[in-house]
Amino acid sequence: MAADIIDGRAIAAELRADLAGEVALLAAGGVTPGLAAVLVGDDPGSVSYVTAKAEACAEIGIFSETIRLPADIPQDALLDRIDELNGDPRFHAILQQLPLPSHIDERVILDAIAPAKDVDGLHPTNLGRLLRGETSGPIPCTPQGVMHLLARSGVDPAGTHAVVVGRSSLVGRPLAVLLANKATGANATVTLCHTGTADLGAHTRTADILVVAAGRPGTVTADMVKPGATVIDVGTNRIDDASRKRGWRLVGDVDFAGVSEVAGRITKVPGGVGPMTIAMLLANTVRAARVAGAG
Repeated sequence: MAADIIDGRAIAAELRADLAGEVALLAAGGVTPGLAAVLVGDDPGSVSYVTAKAEACAEIGIFSETIRLPADIPQDALLDRIDELNGDPRFHAILQQLPLPSHIDERVILDAIAPAKDVDGLHPTNLGRLLRGETSGPIPCTPQGVMHLLARSGVDPAGTHAVVVGRSSLVGRPLAVLLANKATGANATVTLCHTGTADLGAHTRTADILVVAAGRPGTVTADMVKPGATVIDVGTNRIDDASRKRGWRLVGDVDFAGVSEVAGRITKVPGGVGPMTIAMLLANTVRAARVAGAG
């Protein structure tokens, strides 16, 4: 029997509707949530992503501005721009679009964003708080989106075995912490796998909840999945496809055709985790505005 599809687009739309109501309440109290997106260079993928975020902000009433900077901007000049945004009261949240050009140290830039305005939750202060089990501050958007997908789909991690494939600070590591937290909607036993894991399938076949964020198409195939498992595919990979007008299509890290015949629930790519990542960006911006307004 084919797996039930977890519809990230529909769940994200519900969340955006909730956020629009909260934005309206904040605006009525004199606070308009503001997001500054910093785009260095003109990478097509980054431009497209930032544009989508700006459109999502406008849809629910968040004020946003994209700061476009040349690809050859010196690192110190970018740091100066970040410092200006940290002190700009119009913006409650700052997004540094990644990747950055090779001459710029991403960690230095992310560390320069004020923790209270860190919409991606990647500042070491915020990641440290997350590691301590604190979830009141900004949480990395994609892991937060995965947790919302599970909750809104009726999947309770408590008492389950969750396997996360991928150990990045953007997805894998914070998601493992969120799943293992002693909290409602979490409390799973978590195994974190990665490129150095021997016999990956031996681990994934034991997962009640399997999240794949490896950045490689076909990482997980049907024989690597426990029957009835919930499979969340975080991957977004562009592969050649001559049958498409644009010459390519997006696929995840999971072999969807095969795995969907084994899993109980599964996300698609596109339309699964991606819309939730943007929705969580909006949620983090609104949270930052709410905290600033209360202060």
